[in-house]
Amino acid sequence: MPAVGMIPPVDLGRGDPAAVAATLAAMADAGVDHAVVGDHVSFFGGMGFDGLVHATALAMLHPRLPVQTAVYLLPLRHPVPVARQVATIESLAPGRLTLGVGLGGEDPHELEVCGVDPRTRGARMEECLTVLRTLLTGEAVTFHGAHVDVTDARILPAAPVPVVVGGRSEAAIRRGGRHADGWLGIWVSPERFARSTADFAEEADRAGREPGPWRHGLSVWCGFGDDRATARQAVARAMEGIYHLPFERFERWCPYGTPADVADQLAPYLEVGCPAFHLLPRGPSPQATIEAVAEVKRLLAAR
Repeated sequence: MPAVGMIPPVDLGRGDPAAVAATLAAMADAGVDHAVVGDHVSFFGGMGFDGLVHATALAMLHPRLPVQTAVYLLPLRHPVPVARQVATIESLAPGRLTLGVGLGGEDPHELEVCGVDPRTRGARMEECLTVLRTLLTGEAVTFHGAHVDVTDARILPAAPVPVVVGGRSEAAIRRGGRHADGWLGIWVSPERFARSTADFAEEADRAGREPGPWRHGLSVWCGFGDDRATARQAVARAMEGIYHLPFERFERWCPYGTPADVADQLAPYLEVGCPAFHLLPRGPSPQATIEAVAEVKRLLAAR
């Protein structure tokens, strides 16, 4: 049975913990497997939300629901304080965090205002992952790279938190194979998902790593409604507002319609071995959206 999680359909920035807690409880009661959070520092003019702060808040507002970052922009931060944050979350909510990391880059200015040359983001990610993964084991790290330089850094207690790498490029997939517990795809076809996970496994083997099982997954923007036109409008409005691009650029990868429509469009990914879906849904109301995601899970499990 695939795992199906979702971004909570509630405004996390409104400062209403009771509303967020009620939403998480409704998700868990409906059978949603985990909560998903994003991350941006200063996106297209200043929009943002810290993924690890949100993950901590959600973990504290529900006693059991796991949380996944999809994705946390690791190259914008130094890996030592990130490792401390992750270890703290693990101590507060043991076994409930999965750290999905990515490069960002849709808005290059976001990297620039963080002091990062966008051209170095891949190299920074490589170094950050190298340091972060070792720190999470509790071992001391000495590493002298072009972008990260630490001597005898250590984070205790150890935090056995799974780390997955997001990204569509071949470099991201290879990087995941060397360093991560899985790959997180977005905006890819089922065929490309299958090819990417195979490439991940090949790179992991070349790096001398033990074979999986790997924690692969797919992030999916989707829209729900009584008809396809209404559902399309809901997800298109949200995506155009965030990415400042026409929805047509994304449409082929973004299912919309009834839960059955969305499940039908996700089924080919299930057939090529996708074990987890991280839905970014838009629907007519929070409760209706939760129920729709739960129905997608049921329909996929029945296949």
